[in-house]
Amino acid sequence: MSAALTASERSALRRAVDLLDLSGARFTASVIVGSLGLASAVCLSAVAAWLIARASQTPEVVALGVAPVAVRLFGISRSVLRYCERLLSHDTALRGMSALRTRLYETLAGARTDTVAGLRRGDVLARVGADVDAVGDLVVRSLLPIAVAAALGLATSLGLALVYPPAGAILAVCLLLSGVAGPLMTIRSARAAELARQEQATDLSAAVVNLLDGADELRVSGRMPRTMSDLAGLEDHLAATRDRAARPAALAAVIDTTAMGLAVLGNILVGAQAVSDGRLAPVWLAVIVLVPLSAFEASAALGPASVQLVTSAGAAVRIMALLDDAAASAAHVPTPRPLPAASTSGPHLRARDLAVGWPGGPVVVSGVDLDLTPRRRLAIVGPSGVGKTTLLLTLAGLLEPRGGELTLDGAPPWSADRAEAAGRVSLTAEDAHVFDTTVLENLRVADGALTRERAVTLLARAGLGDWLARLPDGLDTRLGADATAVSGGERRRLLLARALAAPAPLMLLDEPGEHLDAATADRLVGDLLHAGATDAPTTGVEASGGDTTDPAADARGVLLVTHRLSALADADEVLVLGAPQDANDPHHTDDADGSPRGAPATVTRRGTHASLAASDPAYRWSLKQEREKHG
Repeated sequence: MSAALTASERSALRRAVDLLDLSGARFTASVIVGSLGLASAVCLSAVAAWLIARASQTPEVVALGVAPVAVRLFGISRSVLRYCERLLSHDTALRGMSALRTRLYETLAGARTDTVAGLRRGDVLARVGADVDAVGDLVVRSLLPIAVAAALGLATSLGLALVYPPAGAILAVCLLLSGVAGPLMTIRSARAAELARQEQATDLSAAVVNLLDGADELRVSGRMPRTMSDLAGLEDHLAATRDRAARPAALAAVIDTTAMGLAVLGNILVGAQAVSDGRLAPVWLAVIVLVPLSAFEASAALGPASVQLVTSAGAAVRIMALLDDAAASAAHVPTPRPLPAASTSGPHLRARDLAVGWPGGPVVVSGVDLDLTPRRRLAIVGPSGVGKTTLLLTLAGLLEPRGGELTLDGAPPWSADRAEAAGRVSLTAEDAHVFDTTVLENLRVADGALTRERAVTLLARAGLGDWLARLPDGLDTRLGADATAVSGGERRRLLLARALAAPAPLMLLDEPGEHLDAATADRLVGDLLHAGATDAPTTGVEASGGDTTDPAADARGVLLVTHRLSALADADEVLVLGAPQDANDPHHTDDADGSPRGAPATVTRRGTHASLAASDPAYRWSLKQEREKHG
């Protein structure tokens, strides 16, 4: 069957199956038990046919020997062995899927940030979900049925040949017709339709994820009806493609049924002649005629097995493409090195003349100087699109600097061991995910050892004490997919509590007040800056949300990125990102986001919030506009 696949598909399928890390012993045991289960069905038919024919010849029950007992034995063993085969084969396949998914996640985790960020969420979901399942299904729905059919077909043909050789030869020829010609026809005609279906399924998955993520914006813009119509069109096209892919499988079923009929008819003809010639006892005629009805039970699964082979090959191509891209990206990631020990005062994140940008793209921010240590609170502000998020990802060690110097305790954070760097610097992105699990487990994403008592304290510190008290199951309340059951403000504060749960002494946060109303955003930003001065891992606990801070523990260093200025009074220093403008340059031209065309943004002003508001006209004007707009 593999001859109907392209060379790239065969190569990808072999590599993907190798990554399943299948146990040869388990798979062999599955084949043996599956073959014995179907052999019981064949033996049941043979013994039942002999028993019925023999009973018609003699009324003496004792003359039937052990045949009635054998009928019961094969009838019971058939079900028991099939159940055991399902347990073995599915356990083998599920272990393989787990190994493949683990490999995928490990490879993606080791890849460069720009490679992972460039993937569509729906596409990744399809590959680590449906595509991995399709490769795993190859074991249960393709390889196992093929192996069982081959073993059973050979054994049945040999067994029937012992009774009457021509009957065994006829059965063997018809089994070959059903087991080879039918699946080959199926696999060749189903290949194009099935691969097209897979591509459309990925598009559908990506469209659904985009729809769920942007539902509010689509409703506001009035584009929801058109988006739903496009989604319905994708579903209709996908259903039509599935129908086309099912037709060859139906044709294979016709070939299988025809081959079985030919085997029965052929054995009737040769068997009847043998009985009339005295070369075959009449009682054995029933056996050679009825046994093919059970022998073709295994070959009937080969049509669907060939379609599964195509499905798995297409999924393997997509998985290996993802792995190859991620592996190629990981090859450019420096070998992780241990970080030097932090000083007694805590870790120190230092940037000098830092330039940042995505690999392969332009430098978006340059000339950044900053120092972040425990108890220090910094804010970076600037217009949307100026490069604040890119700067934050670089400071966290997820992107390599494009220029200048960046060190964490004297070593480059992007080349440090990821777990070690995360133990000193934590990053909470603007679009950080809230998982479909309990409140407590969402906080344990940042610290797996987080106790229930400290979780209550952190939620209270984040302003969610009353919210937690109203939840039906408290910390054990499930939040649903991406916390759609909670408000935007509650979601943001939950992410704040998760950030505070992280044991890292330095905390980086991206737009914590985005999409919130002005008052809520200002309170949240103020809480974050206040956390930089007072928060630390706690030892005492009060469920009421009182002050449980351990005064002996070092406080965190906080650097937050925001475009709002109103709540920055508690910041030790504010860095304003903008265009390197020259007021005397008549040729200066800005883009819509305020940055000069082709020039990276830089730190144009810095100081405390109070000093900037008092001495910088542009900062004071922006602060005034913000206050007037939001009252």
